Amino acid sequence: MSKFFEIIEKFLMPPMTKLAEQRHLKAIRDGIISTIPLIIVGSFFLIFASPPSAKLAELVKPYAGNILIPFRLTVGLMSLYACYGIGYSLAKSYKLDGISGGVLSLAAFLITMVPQNIEGHGWMLPMGNAGGAGMFVAIIMSIFAVEVMRFLHRINFVIKMPESVPEAVSRSFEALVPGAIILIVIWAIRHMIGFDIQGFIMDLFKPLVTAGNTLPGILIPILLITLLWSAGIHGVSVVGSVARPIWLVLLDENTAAAAANQAIPNIAPEPFFQWFIWIGGSGATLGLLIWMVFSKSKYLRSVGRASLIPGICNINEPIIFGAPIMLNPILGIPFIIGPLITGTISYYAMALNLVNKPYIQPPWTLPAPIGAYLSTGGDWRAAVLVVINIIIMAAIYYPFFKAYEKKMIREETIDGIASEQANLSLD
Repeated sequence: MSKFFEIIEKFLMPPMTKLAEQRHLKAIRDGIISTIPLIIVGSFFLIFASPPSAKLAELVKPYAGNILIPFRLTVGLMSLYACYGIGYSLAKSYKLDGISGGVLSLAAFLITMVPQNIEGHGWMLPMGNAGGAGMFVAIIMSIFAVEVMRFLHRINFVIKMPESVPEAVSRSFEALVPGAIILIVIWAIRHMIGFDIQGFIMDLFKPLVTAGNTLPGILIPILLITLLWSAGIHGVSVVGSVARPIWLVLLDENTAAAAANQAIPNIAPEPFFQWFIWIGGSGATLGLLIWMVFSKSKYLRSVGRASLIPGICNINEPIIFGAPIMLNPILGIPFIIGPLITGTISYYAMALNLVNKPYIQPPWTLPAPIGAYLSTGGDWRAAVLVVINIIIMAAIYYPFFKAYEKKMIREETIDGIASEQANLSLD
């Protein structure tokens, strides 16, 4: 196992570290993460509009349309918010004006839509692709807009104002030429030539979305995340940069189906991983934490008790770096293998309709059974599945924990004897 970690450190860490720092992926990650508060808050309005109780559902039915308005203007427009965030982050990484980068990215995304003239209401933009379905379009448009902006600044093809002009005014004039070129190019392609940019990009990424909802599409991110954490790299930050757009598309399809009172289609949006796999944090370390709290090793017991409250809230850096799990050949095995097992069990539980599929994104710091219950729209079986997964993970961790505990007790005994001998010699 030590040799295995050496291989990971030598061959996997360098490219993954570079990937984590890649400019465009960082901008995508930051831009999408900035939408999460809106998605969490907006998702709860979906629960309010479709409560798990039949009596409550009947009571709120006349008001469901109004209750869903915050949901439609947050979750239903997540690609708009993400587009601005990605453009802002990418522009700042180039030391360009972030606000201009965000605004130009958003304008490029909006121009890919075709306004519809509805009699009596005027011109309206369709919202269908402004949610998670349009996430890949938002990413491409943000990168296009900021790269055009950067290129024009590099060749100095922008309008420069005198230093006496206020900064906000100067900034707006600097964005004038890039804005004109970006909008004209997208407008010509979409509205003059008639090429469906959104349809083309969405079809291009559709196989990835489909693959992400399969068992291999679930197990591969789990494996990569745990491998990276085992080597000391924040696995979710790296893998999430690539996978989160796929998870959000799946989540958007689920929330849209729930809002329309249709069957939930997808198993694997991000809440699936958060509540059914990462119970206690990456590697499902809550099962290990249970043993550590009652450990015979003073060190493991103190780390376990200090990590208990964060662990219940899915924060497990104290245990990953404190036990440690990172670069630990003994605890690394269950940390990697366990989530693959519970991921498979959870996938089939939902594929066989034994548990509802998740379509709500509750705050990630909730205890897992509560988060799972809320994410599935109030399915008590989801909380039961989480408890089963915790028991399974505890059973998987147990033999490895006991082996590591013996090692720690032996080291503590040797250190204790050495300390006593040192004290005697001083006396």
